[in-house]
Amino acid sequence: MKKNTWISGGLVLALGNAGGLAGGPAQAQQLAEASSSISLIPQPVRLRAGSGSFAITPATTIYIDPQNEELRAIGLALGQQLKQATGMQPPVKPATVGKPVTGGIFLTLQRPVDTLGAEGYTLHVQPARVVLAANTPQGVFLGLQTIGQLLPAQRGAGAVRLPAVEVVDKPRYKWRGMHLDVSRHFFPVEFIKKYIDYLARHKMNTFHWHLTDDQGWRIEIKKYPRLTSVGGWREGTLIGHYSDQPHRFDSTRYGGFYTQEQVKDVVRYAQERYITVVPEIEMPGHAVAALAAYPEFSCTGGPFKVERLWGVFDDIFCAGNEQTFTFLQDVLAEVMPLFPGNIVHIGGDEAPKTRWHTCPKCQARMKAEGLQNEHELQSYFVQRIEKFVNSRGKRIIGWDEILEGGLAPNAAVMSWRGMEGGVMAARQQHNVVMAPGSHVYFDHAQGEASLEPLSFGGYLPLSKVYSFEPTPPTLTAAEQTYILGGQANIWTEYIPSQQQVEYMAFPRMAALAEVLWTPARQRNWTSFQQRMQQQYQRYAAWGVTYSRSAFNVQPQLTLNPAQRTTLVSLQMDAAGPRIVYTLDGSTPTASSRVYTQPFMVSGSATIQAASFENGRLMGKVATRALLMHKAVAAPLTLTNEPHRSYRGTGAYTLLDGQHGSANHADGQWLGFYGTDLIATLDLQQLTKINTVKSTFLRAVGSGILLPASVEVAVSADGNTYQTVYAAPVPAQATQARPAISEVRADMQNIQARFVRVRARNAQAPGAAKPETWLFADEIVVQ
Repeated sequence: MKKNTWISGGLVLALGNAGGLAGGPAQAQQLAEASSSISLIPQPVRLRAGSGSFAITPATTIYIDPQNEELRAIGLALGQQLKQATGMQPPVKPATVGKPVTGGIFLTLQRPVDTLGAEGYTLHVQPARVVLAANTPQGVFLGLQTIGQLLPAQRGAGAVRLPAVEVVDKPRYKWRGMHLDVSRHFFPVEFIKKYIDYLARHKMNTFHWHLTDDQGWRIEIKKYPRLTSVGGWREGTLIGHYSDQPHRFDSTRYGGFYTQEQVKDVVRYAQERYITVVPEIEMPGHAVAALAAYPEFSCTGGPFKVERLWGVFDDIFCAGNEQTFTFLQDVLAEVMPLFPGNIVHIGGDEAPKTRWHTCPKCQARMKAEGLQNEHELQSYFVQRIEKFVNSRGKRIIGWDEILEGGLAPNAAVMSWRGMEGGVMAARQQHNVVMAPGSHVYFDHAQGEASLEPLSFGGYLPLSKVYSFEPTPPTLTAAEQTYILGGQANIWTEYIPSQQQVEYMAFPRMAALAEVLWTPARQRNWTSFQQRMQQQYQRYAAWGVTYSRSAFNVQPQLTLNPAQRTTLVSLQMDAAGPRIVYTLDGSTPTASSRVYTQPFMVSGSATIQAASFENGRLMGKVATRALLMHKAVAAPLTLTNEPHRSYRGTGAYTLLDGQHGSANHADGQWLGFYGTDLIATLDLQQLTKINTVKSTFLRAVGSGILLPASVEVAVSADGNTYQTVYAAPVPAQATQARPAISEVRADMQNIQARFVRVRARNAQAPGAAKPETWLFADEIVVQ
């Protein structure tokens, strides 16, 4: 294609140099400085602020390459953006080759220049004109999102100026995705389109649509109408959290589904925004909704009801029944033509083998195929489905469980149980999408649980999302090429509304967008925090119900055992507001003591902290209690080590003066699986003791029980111990949510140097041995 003569030499130079896009610390610093006045998320590969600005006036015109309908559609979208910002909608006209134009915005393709790939672009804003160039319309569309961020966040009427800037940009990863579960809770087409718009504004290119699960089948299959008429509806939904015991349900019939015409409409809408929609049809597990409609494809024959409860269920598709494969192939034969992308997600996760182990058909299948175990049977299942999908010109991706028993030849892996599955797949030369629960499960709480709405649990603040690195350094350079990118997952067990989806997605989507777009060496957390200040304004302008948890203060208390003091650090993920605090338990106000640096506390204190801006409370008040008792920082010996997943801050978790919350994953608990807590404290000298209190967590739904009994013994010399307290712990309560229980041992002025606390692990009902969790926290000696 002939190059238009109105493109400036500076832009052509930028295009010519675009091959060397990787930067380093110096480049990151330049980007940070440029971003002081220009706030772009994700951060571009190269950004240079210029002088002056381009004024959008009634005379402004959008010019496109002649006879290019895709560019025309993008031009019209830009015109609509400008209308929202200024009240004026510039016309879209074909550019005239060789005729310089002032006051225009030019959208053009530069086909001879390919160093930016299909999604890269360059943007040159000058006082005289704006030029957005790319190799493909998709690149132009992505550049359009950058122009949108140069506009003021507030909508209105009047003159608007775009700051002069040069941008050379392309994404780091091919797969930049967001997932949405519409099975646990259903969302209408209008919201799905809005969700896709959100992805586009963050330069995402993949929407993973989780359409089927135990709690509802959400896509019309014409050959099997009962999938939606029966499988699309459940007779109630769990009330509260899964860990609440006993489980309670409402009686409201709940459901819905998308017709194939609606699916086509959504896919078309996404295509216009250069987003690929990846459908997920779960198999062989998470299939109860399908089996409720067609129980003949199960191992037992049913009957089944669409699940009201969350979790993992034993009834899955029968791998020994040939008709199961006919059914699933029929389903996929209807699903695949609706989605023009070349990837189909087949689930593959959390498929218990209980039914297969006792199913005559499944066992006969294993014998006939020479399969050694049920994991190999699942591999057989997945490989059969893969062959069918491949025969239709598409490929499968599945959760990392599809690695078990042997990976299908052409399958890609979505790694969610950490990064290990992705590493294993990449080493086998299979494509990988990283989606570890530790960093990108957006159904996890983004603030302290007590300050957040009901959620799955966990703790995933904005800063942790930003720290996500999809490419493990343990892979070789060749193996790293199989990492396609990453995505965040929004599972909706505890997300019943559109507003709640937005709350859980934002602002964390912005952090993920930058992780997946910007070169790793150019990511800068401090710069991102600053740029988020304007991004929050954009969210407000979009009408997004975003979370303000980043404005909550996160107190960090670190014990100094040698000095028996505690270092207090107050941090938050948002930039801008100042942090204030009190130490006496009073509620902080705008005039409270201002936090400037970490400080020491040598005694007991109740720390309350909050962020304020212009006298306005920006987040919620955080509270941490610090109790300085006789055993704080005392030498401590544990007979049994805690489980590697729940080590808290080490053994001193039991003697740091801090109590954990009802969230077992808050880092303040030691977790013992199937073993007892036996802690021996050395008070260093004979000490008068009146009370020993030990703290335990009960969360029945998570398998965490109170100890069966607690014993306290004391000694003067560390050799001979006297038991001063021994009692069973009252029977396990089952009526409430996770709660903290204190066991108090009173004694009369006993002189001792050593204290030993033993909490015996409770035995789960019907279990042959104690394989339950025991969670212990502070041991208080007074």
